[in-house]
Amino acid sequence: MKILFIGGTGTISMAITRLLAEQGHELYLLNRGNRNSDLPANVRTIVADISNEEDTVKKLGDMTFDSVGEFIGFVPEQLERDYRIFKGRTKQFIYISSASAYQKPPKGHVITEETPLENPYWEYSRNKKACEDYLMERYRKDGFPVTIVRPSHTYDERSVPLGVHGKGGSWQVVKRIKEGRPVIIHGDGTSLWAITHNSDFAKAYAGLIGNEKAIGEAFHITTEDSVSWNAIYSCIAEALGVELKPYYVASETLATLGSEYDFTGSLIGDKSCSVVFDNSKVKALVPDFRCEVSVRDGIRSTVEHILAHPELQNDDNEFDSWCDRVIESVEKMKREFK
Repeated sequence: MKILFIGGTGTISMAITRLLAEQGHELYLLNRGNRNSDLPANVRTIVADISNEEDTVKKLGDMTFDSVGEFIGFVPEQLERDYRIFKGRTKQFIYISSASAYQKPPKGHVITEETPLENPYWEYSRNKKACEDYLMERYRKDGFPVTIVRPSHTYDERSVPLGVHGKGGSWQVVKRIKEGRPVIIHGDGTSLWAITHNSDFAKAYAGLIGNEKAIGEAFHITTEDSVSWNAIYSCIAEALGVELKPYYVASETLATLGSEYDFTGSLIGDKSCSVVFDNSKVKALVPDFRCEVSVRDGIRSTVEHILAHPELQNDDNEFDSWCDRVIESVEKMKREFK
């Protein structure tokens, strides 16, 4: 098939790019070219900033596609732009939304696509819902061939999955664990979470491309093996060959003490809630979809990759100092309480 990705080199999309290239599809990436050096040889690029609509339309010319994948749309205005560009150009438009848009806190312990989209805590999630609403309106009113895909916590070889981290990514937490320093874990670490390796996610996504039964539908793609945050952090420590020293702080406390970081959204509106996903809907269309990368194996390979690539080891001194201040503040509150 002839496929275009808007983006195509991010945490979620790079694995799909590699898989489709391996399968021999005619794949184009439309992006600014910042990370295109690692692409498979048979992937073609269109270097453009899609926010420059006029230039993008000019560079696309009269090209049409079997499927267009949108990975970098976060607010409705961006999807309105995409609709103007791609209406009449594609047989399918796949939008990456987010499973964080599901109801928080959830009323049921198992999440399906029928779970309401209702997250009062995180603007990011509400914007994703608004994007979905716009696209589905275009489908109903104009026949725009939309497919919605909702990832949960997807990770790759460049960053370990975490609940609490700074703006610089996961390395500073990995470094704290490696040095035997206390690491903040939200709550008591026992809530359940689903982390999906991007290579597993890619298999289900690829199976939806060109599938007429996926038009006008929404699917989440996640692992169904939920594990505790304690288990996730323990796997990181195990891969480093050290003992984990967890420091538990309530999510509400972190939201109060972390004005520099949006823990109200990312924790209370997402990661502090236990999640178990039912993937029956996507498996009905992609029956071969199975998540094969275990939490332990995925985290171990990621840690090994990070340690072998110094360019991924970017210190985040601001977050490191914040962790120490939070731990000191919580300890002080404990002393005063006693």
